[in-house]
Amino acid sequence: MYVPKYYKVDSPGEVKDFISANGFAMLVSMVNKRLWATHIPLILDTDQHGKDILTGHLSKANKQWKDFGANDEVMAVFLGPHSYISSSWYDHENVPTWNYIAVHVYGKIRLVEGDLLKEQLGKMVDKYEAGLKDPVNLKTMSQDFLEQEIKGLVGFEIEITEIQAASKLSQNRDAKNYDRILAGLAQKGDRDSLRMAEIMKRKKDLSKDRK
Repeated sequence: MYVPKYYKVDSPGEVKDFISANGFAMLVSMVNKRLWATHIPLILDTDQHGKDILTGHLSKANKQWKDFGANDEVMAVFLGPHSYISSSWYDHENVPTWNYIAVHVYGKIRLVEGDLLKEQLGKMVDKYEAGLKDPVNLKTMSQDFLEQEIKGLVGFEIEITEIQAASKLSQNRDAKNYDRILAGLAQKGDRDSLRMAEIMKRKKDLSKDRK
């Protein structure tokens, strides 16, 4: 991924927090010599050696997994809030652009099954059921039902080898134009624009606190 120096994210903690908060990813690999992408939730975890991994699962009917043995390098793409930035918001002539946050994770994939797959599924369900009124728990499900459902899945884990992270939040603008962008996003008013404004304002406030 092309990441200009202004937008490169070097903080491992910030990247991990982003992945955890934006876990619905795009898993990309080669299938029959063509690029193949599947949109699935992934969990950031560590393996038995303490190495960072991503875990997830595919439908057994999805042929992407059948090529994992021959093409063991994959890429997971995590995308956060993004919004159009109008150049009409600047105090000078310029071109429009787009603000966004994205993380690309490269790694080596291997299939998992049995108790390890159940453990991974349990972690995923627990994460997304947390805070719900009547949370689902794999331990309370009928085991016959659970075993039958698992038969239709293929589990995997990805040993992370490289992470590329970009956070394009108008960092290259001066304070006056940064505030004008915040105002423009607020006036635009759609969900993504408001989320982007919130993130940019938080970054601005943190920058002030460090001074």
